Amino acid sequence: MRDHMLTAIAAASGLDALDACRVEALGKQGTITALLKTLGKMTPDERLVQGPIIQGLREAVANGIAERKATLERAALDARLASETLDMTLPADATPAGTIHPVSQVMDELAEIFADLGFAVATGPEIETDWHNFTALNIPETHPARAMHDTFYLQQGIDAKAAGTADEKTTFSLLRTHTSPVQIRTMLSQKPPIRVIAPGRTYRSDSDATHTPMFHQVEGLVIDKGITLGHLKWTLETFVKAFFERDDIVLRLRPSYFPFTEPSVEIDVGYTLVKGKRVVGGAEPDGWLEILGSGMVHRKVIEACGLDPDEWQGFAFGCGIDRLAMLKYGMDDLRPFFDGDIRWLKHYGFSSLDVPTLSGGVGA
Repeated sequence: MRDHMLTAIAAASGLDALDACRVEALGKQGTITALLKTLGKMTPDERLVQGPIIQGLREAVANGIAERKATLERAALDARLASETLDMTLPADATPAGTIHPVSQVMDELAEIFADLGFAVATGPEIETDWHNFTALNIPETHPARAMHDTFYLQQGIDAKAAGTADEKTTFSLLRTHTSPVQIRTMLSQKPPIRVIAPGRTYRSDSDATHTPMFHQVEGLVIDKGITLGHLKWTLETFVKAFFERDDIVLRLRPSYFPFTEPSVEIDVGYTLVKGKRVVGGAEPDGWLEILGSGMVHRKVIEACGLDPDEWQGFAFGCGIDRLAMLKYGMDDLRPFFDGDIRWLKHYGFSSLDVPTLSGGVGA
């Protein structure tokens, strides 16, 4: 019986035929299964003789089936490998990919443009002192920006002021309301000439469709000898043309007031109406949009940083990065910038390979 079964197993040409041999021998109604059932009716002496013989038969057949199955599976795999090929030209399966946030993209664009103009990028702490954030910038104690409803003050600074132990130069007492403190720290730590931009997060107690409590700002500072308002105008014209990637940009300078600049000017950019939407650019503007504030650095600010205002002059400018992104890429609400909605990020986000370059276009 063993020889007959092993011969049938060895002759099985496929897995289906081998399974038929298994069922015939070891299935519920199989030959060996029937022999195993007879052990219960035997006397102990008969079971002692027949038991090992029947169990040996069962093990021999089970091992034969396992070996034959492994042989047939290897043969099937070899045949499949020989007949199948992998087409390396087929595209890979799509995988989830993140995007660069518009604010990060615009920051990179600004850094690329101003680097070409000789500006370095400067950074500073987001938790600031009264002196760096206000006093050194010629902002008086009575200025509205210092009010509790405009500035986020820290409890440690409030406690120190109430106790009379606050030193406005060293006590970190507020979240910076602009990146201008970076300009102060740069003038204190570096010798002129200075050409820097200061991008970063800033904080003010304000929230609506065009304002958020936390927003992004970039400011620029130039300190050198013989600096005039003409240098400021040329720099900003060059920047705006490069940023919006248009040569037909028209700027308008309006007198304004900022405590840290004198004279101060607001910069408006001309826009044209295209299908009811405002598009920056056009030799004959349909209207004007305010995009940034600027001016010549105030003498008191230069003096506060230990420089002689009769020897060193400079200009400064600042604008909201979020609003620049809105204006360039057609967004009409600031709040989704910080909602974390993956659909919005996929729609307005940039590929990580879209690195801004002047040769390829900063908004590529």
